[in-house]
Amino acid sequence: MAASGFEGFEKRLELHFSGDDPAIEMGGFRQLDFDYLEQVLHAVQCTVVSAVSNQYFDSYVLSESSLFVYPTKIIIKTCGTTQLLKSIRPFIHFACQMGLIITECMYTRGNYIFPKAQPYPHTSFKEEISYLQDQLPNHLCYRNASVMPSKFTSHSWHVFCACDKFYPIPIPNDRYTVEICMTDLDRVLARKFFKNPDTTGKQMTEVTGIGEIIPSALICEFAFDPCGYSMNGIDGDRYSTIHVTPEDGFSYASYECVGSIYDEDDIGRILKKVVQVFRPGTMSVSTTCSSSSSEICTRIVKAVEPLGMKRRSCTIDEFPAAGTVVFQTFMLTGNR
Repeated sequence: MAASGFEGFEKRLELHFSGDDPAIEMGGFRQLDFDYLEQVLHAVQCTVVSAVSNQYFDSYVLSESSLFVYPTKIIIKTCGTTQLLKSIRPFIHFACQMGLIITECMYTRGNYIFPKAQPYPHTSFKEEISYLQDQLPNHLCYRNASVMPSKFTSHSWHVFCACDKFYPIPIPNDRYTVEICMTDLDRVLARKFFKNPDTTGKQMTEVTGIGEIIPSALICEFAFDPCGYSMNGIDGDRYSTIHVTPEDGFSYASYECVGSIYDEDDIGRILKKVVQVFRPGTMSVSTTCSSSSSEICTRIVKAVEPLGMKRRSCTIDEFPAAGTVVFQTFMLTGNR
């Protein structure tokens, strides 16, 4: 807990691994013992509060955000004053025991609302980069770090990526990841994320309209006391996740999902629903894609500008293995 309020902006880490087919066929990282997983999360300073799985991956709602475990991929994002980067070494150690080797690391985050409350190694992006460089093995030799700016001091995008040239990551060209950070939420809508004695996470999902964002997804949610909400959605081999800090003065919500440019249920419709659920005053959208990034970004702008969200900035950068990252910011114009 930060001194002035809870830090909503998450830190996000994505790790890719490669190895022998038998290890992967046996489940790879999905064989991770839960006791060992709890030890990793203890070092990060969070716990599992809810979980759901399907044939493709395991999904965990954490006390501070989310964890997704695929056979050869880990995605973990944590908010508050967690020490996310302390999970890298334990995950790499487990991979070695399984006969897997790390092939890619990508770390992203926005601007902390309460940066002075962050513990080591998250006191600055420079320190985070230094820590990452020390934790990662030398064979991840292609590395890039960047702070992608915007016209808002409250929104910039920090990206670090490292990969191994001997293990190219097979990212389908049509796939993309979208990370949305929203601040200054509509007060009336934010009140729906305050818990009454009998309120459940499922009720919050229904009353807020979150369940309508991706109707086909199986949702695992959790309502925090006295306020706050987290959910993970699983839909085939794809995930989506939402985290909400609704307190006035530092209200924040995030939405993340994986999609394809060929989806009938495309990112434009999804993002429109997200904006309608939260009505943020400011919003940033980061899109990571190996191709067709301009098409996806155009869809995003066309979806949210009719809702009063005016684009204020757009920054583009390239990262090894990950592809193109496009960072856009939007501001609500007129009355809510």
